[in-house]
Amino acid sequence: MTSAAAELYLGLISGTSADAIDVALVSFGSAPELRAACAVPYPAALRPRVLALARDTAEINLDELGMLDVELGHAFAEAALGLLDREGIAPAAIRALGSHGQTVRHKPALAAPYTLQLGDPNVIAERTGITTVGDFRRRDIAAGGQAAPLVPGLHAALLGDPERDRVVLNLGGIANITVLRRGPAAAVTGFDTGPANCLMDAWSLRQRGIGCDAGGAWASQGRVDEALLARMLDEPYFAQTGPKSSGREVFNLDWLDRHLNNYPIAPVDVQATLLALSARSVAAAIRRDAPQTQQVLACGGGVHNTALMRAIAAALAPTTVASTASCGVDPDYVEAMAFAWLARQRLLGLPGNRADVTGARGPRVLGAIYFGS
Repeated sequence: MTSAAAELYLGLISGTSADAIDVALVSFGSAPELRAACAVPYPAALRPRVLALARDTAEINLDELGMLDVELGHAFAEAALGLLDREGIAPAAIRALGSHGQTVRHKPALAAPYTLQLGDPNVIAERTGITTVGDFRRRDIAAGGQAAPLVPGLHAALLGDPERDRVVLNLGGIANITVLRRGPAAAVTGFDTGPANCLMDAWSLRQRGIGCDAGGAWASQGRVDEALLARMLDEPYFAQTGPKSSGREVFNLDWLDRHLNNYPIAPVDVQATLLALSARSVAAAIRRDAPQTQQVLACGGGVHNTALMRAIAAALAPTTVASTASCGVDPDYVEAMAFAWLARQRLLGLPGNRADVTGARGPRVLGAIYFGS
């Protein structure tokens, strides 16, 4: 039961797939509790522009960058207001809103490392009247970190278990893991393992004009090409130890085309091999960095890809693999909840990063505050 004194926060994010804005209404009493949520598809004209800008080889037009920043800010604001209207909650009842924005570039390994998220928080604060916290990642970069993943703090608060080692596996466009070892003093670690849905989605869109292989049905019709899979698993990123983070800058269709390079293979077999790539790279990361894991709890859109979930379970057997729903946590909105949590951390002046995860020089208070009406 939610306490009457519990504060309400909103969390908003659009992930690597750039297909929708996830909105979570979270109450903070004795523990974070998801009160309501929705996923709002991008306006039809926005997604292709975001994906075009996010390509590593894209030539960036400053006017397009600036306008897209503002337009995404309006889209995020409308998504937040839509959920509040549906729930009959006035914006004044919300303590603050945490907006991750839309990542269009993430380059933590450059000589001058940076990360860029669009969706102007000024627009969100102005449109909603709600105090908005944004720009969560760049302080961690400034402190020498990867700025990702940032969700382990919430994972620890929601899903830690004093009696067994758990891994929380987020299957978005990119997969990331949070290692929650038993015991209150145990360190929390984690990193991006590599692709989850991004390559499968991109290949499906190119070959079928459909941006998602629902349930992995198409991949299930194909055959895994073990030789091609072995070449893809030779990607140096997989051999790196954490802290590390990745995105479309590495795992994209250009990367896939270099591996295919006129390789004689049917499109459906490519999809099957990409699914195996996601499953085996996740499993290899968990076996190497968290070999004592007794349970893997999965969240993110990939939870609904039953073929992918089966492949991960098979690769990790006998370790148990289940959705976070088995613990009462909606797998579709864990990341959005995390940015509500991060907004609250910012207002309380508390760290939002886990230095053992991101590699930053220490805990840092993350995000900038844009006051509402």
